Order: sequence, then C-alpha cells, then structure tokens
Amino acid sequence: MQPLEHAILASANVSIIATDEKGAIQMFNAGAERMLGYRAADALNKITVSDLFDAQEMMARAKELSVEMKTTIKPGFETLIFKAACGMGDIYELTTIRNDGSRFPAVVSVTTLRNDEGGTLGFLLLVTDNSARQRLESDRTEALAVAQKASRAKSEFISSMSHELRTPLNSILGFAQLIESGATEPTPSQKRSLEQILKAGWHLLELINEVLDLSLIESGKVRMSREPVSLDDVMLECRAMIESQADVRGIGLSFQELALPNFVQADRIRLKQVLINLLFNAIKYNKPGGAVAVECALISPDSIRISVRDTGLGMTQEQLAQLFQPFNRLGKESGAEEGTGMGLVVTKRLVELMGGTIGVGSTLGVGSVFWVELSRTTAPQLALDEGEGAVPVSPQFRDGAPPCTLLYVEDNPVNLELVEQLIARRPDIHLLSAKDGIRGIEMARASLPDVILMDINLPGISGIEALKILAKDPSTAPIPVIALSAKAVPVDIEVGLQAGFFRYLTKPVKVSELMDTLDLALKFAKNANDARGQQEVSARRNGRPAN
Repeated sequence: MQPLEHAILASANVSIIATDEKGAIQMFNAGAERMLGYRAADALNKITVSDLFDAQEMMARAKELSVEMKTTIKPGFETLIFKAACGMGDIYELTTIRNDGSRFPAVVSVTTLRNDEGGTLGFLLLVTDNSARQRLESDRTEALAVAQKASRAKSEFISSMSHELRTPLNSILGFAQLIESGATEPTPSQKRSLEQILKAGWHLLELINEVLDLSLIESGKVRMSREPVSLDDVMLECRAMIESQADVRGIGLSFQELALPNFVQADRIRLKQVLINLLFNAIKYNKPGGAVAVECALISPDSIRISVRDTGLGMTQEQLAQLFQPFNRLGKESGAEEGTGMGLVVTKRLVELMGGTIGVGSTLGVGSVFWVELSRTTAPQLALDEGEGAVPVSPQFRDGAPPCTLLYVEDNPVNLELVEQLIARRPDIHLLSAKDGIRGIEMARASLPDVILMDINLPGISGIEALKILAKDPSTAPIPVIALSAKAVPVDIEVGLQAGFFRYLTKPVKVSELMDTLDLALKFAKNANDARGQQEVSARRNGRPAN
C-alpha cells in the first residue's frame, strides 16, 4: 500500500467503510473504529452497513426516494446505495448508531466501486460527524430567537414607556400653559420659570416622539403607504407649518414654484415629516437674518430631487461623516439650540423606506444643502375598464328616496378629488369627507352615513384603528366600512379583512369595482336598516325595548 493510501485509510476524522454488493462490511478504517465504537475485526463480514443507521429515518428516506425515483425502494441497504448504484452522486444526513447504542447526526456520501469492466464490486461510504455543525445551527437559531424576542421586548417597552411618559408630560405642559395664559399675570420670575418648564417639556416630547419613531422603523412596524403624492400640495402644507418658525427667528424662506404638477411615489404623511424636519433644522441652525431655499430639480425623467438649502455655519468633512448617527449632535450639545440627535436618523430611514435616497453637501462658513431624491410618477387615475364610460346609477336607488350618504376618510387631496369626481356621477350618493381617522370617527358619529370609505394609512390613527373604534360604538358598528388603500400586498389585504372591513379595495381606484362594492355595501346597509326597523316595530308592539 502506498503511503498516501495508508494515510487516507488511517484517517481518524472520517469513517471510511467499504461494502460488497449486499452491504456486508469489507473495510473499516481507524476513523470508523473511533467514531462508531466497533473494532474492524468485529465489523468485517459480521454486520451490514444498514445496521449503523436509524431504521425509522431509513424508512422515511425510502418513501421519499420512491416518490423521487418513481419506483419502489425498500428500506435498508437499498435505501443507502440506490442513487449511487444508478450512477448518481448521493449525499444525505442520517442519525448514526454507535456500538454502545449512542447516536449522533452524520453526513453520508456514497460512491459505487466498479471493476475494470464496469461491473459493481461494492460501495464506499464516507461518514462524517455532523454534531458540531448542528450545534452551531442550533445555537444560531437560538441566538436569532433571543434577538427577535429582545427586539420585540424593546419595541414593547419603548411603546409602553412612551405612553407612560406622555401621560404626566401632558399634565405638566397643560397646566404650565394654563398658568401662562391665565387671568392672573405671573411675576417676571414666575414667567421665566414657566418658560423653562415649557421649553424642557416640549423638548422632552420631541425626544419621546423621535425615539418611538426610530424604534418602530427598526422593528419594521412603521406604517408606510407608497402612492402618488402631489409635491405641490405637500410643499404648500410644509410652508404653512414652518413659516411662523422662520418669522420668529428672522429667517427668509423661499419655495421654488414648480412649472408643472409633479407627483412622487411616497407616503404622504412621512414625506411631510421628512421635509418639515429638514426645514426646521435649516431654520434652527441658521445664522441671524439668514435664508432657507427649497428647490426642486429633475434628476432624470423618473427621479426628482428636493433640496433644502441654508446659509448657516456649514459643516466640516468630519462632521458630515458623523451626521446620521443616533444621538450625535456634532458638538452642538452645549449650544443654545436644543435637540435630540435623532431627527436626521429617523429622516434617513423614512426616506429609504419610501425607496428614495438622502444626501448632504456643506461648505464651512457658507451653509449646507440637504437633498432627497424620490421616484416620479403620474397623478393617480381612475382605472377604467375597456369601453367603460359614464357610470350609470344603480336601478335599486332610483326610487325617489333621498340620496344615500358616503363618508370618505382620506388625507391625500388628490385621492379625495378623484373620488369626488367619481361620486359626482352618482346623484343617488351624497359625499362627506374627513382628512384623518379622528375626524372621520367624529363625522361618522354625527352624520351616521350609510357607508364609509376608509384609507388605511392616515395621520394620527390608522384606518384599522379607526375601524375598531367605530365597531365598538353601537351607533356606528352597523355601518359597512370599505378599505381603499395603496397597501396592496396580500398580507395587508388579509389583515384588513380580518380587522372587519366590509371589503378591501386597492389603489389605483378601479371604477367598476368601486361602484359594484358601493352598491353592495349600500344594499347591505339598507337591508340592515330595514331589519332594525322591523325589530323596533315588533318591540313596540310587544311592549319591550328593541335590541
């Protein structure tokens, strides 16, 4: 025997086992002796290789192979060598049984041994202990489970702490403002103290909000709905919200007028949050009498860049490199302006979740420009079926009865306008609208509409949360609520239907589908009202209150 062959056969790390055609062991190397606990003399021609493996696992493997190979394969030795005998490579995992009855997971590789004429002499099995790899995988799985549990616990803790902190903070800020605006003028000393209380309170609220936002983003629980958003409308709203801050600090504010309407693929609420944060930072860290300019430019036919340019102190390259790190205020901690060091981190994550990019350029002593690039898109359209024209009024509502009432809860003005145009074709339906979930609930309670059309991603509370509140109120619980959302993946639809929506429609609005669903919901509401009316009549006749 050559030295190399001897070294291979003497290997103590791999079991090398050769069998004859029937499975009787003909060779058993030192590695097999160490790993399996048999002496070679006790194994050769005395046991078959199938005796070394778990019988139940071999039966299961025989069934799988029979299906795969489309022939009946018997459990036992045939299971171990069938593929190799057919000239195919075969590697699999089986539980291996030692001489003392103990077990370990093993990887088995099988090769057919042939003579010079191609006839089968037997089979060669290489068996390696897989215990270490399985322990590693188990440890990795366990570590992942622990990490996920910790992440959930962190999110739940932060959410809980946010609620617990907001409750006393609400009292602190509320009563401080009450004293500040009371009939009795506070003394100069008291006024300074109140100013400090309010300043610290609003700063603490900002920190709570931003920590909660970051926690939701990192846990994947942030609500995000990507749909066509009018950049012009968002800019006007941001300007209205930020102008007073600029005026107080003497900062000039200019917004570039867009030549044409521009729509971006974004979440409207989160886009406003991003722009307000960039604008507020540009004002807060500007120089006295400085300026902030908002510019828009097409980067390509499919992309638009929104830039917020200031005339502040600017930043060094070292500061730019640290810009998007949590709680890093770039040396401004001791300055007059308070902050959390979290705003830009949240902003960056939100931009990325909307499929965009964010960047910054700065010159020390000149100023900085923060920019956000988002995908351009077209204005939302009514999706008309081929050959579909004006929407006819359903015959079931041409009975001279007063129009039915539809409440549409939607924060995006463009989407609202589309539905307004659509419902204008339906003289049998009177449309009401609300811009957020809280107002939608208030209007539903006040007007008791026949049907509610609800966006999912709303400011304040989501459409699903609003639905749950309506369902708990006996006056609004019977009203069918239809979801109309850009969240169109199957899991979102399933969540919406499980929450109790009458139907779940997705944007862009498809006219025929929306009309059919509205008619179905109106018919459902009419039948439900008729049934309640009959119950009330019956109850009065029997001298008992109606349910």
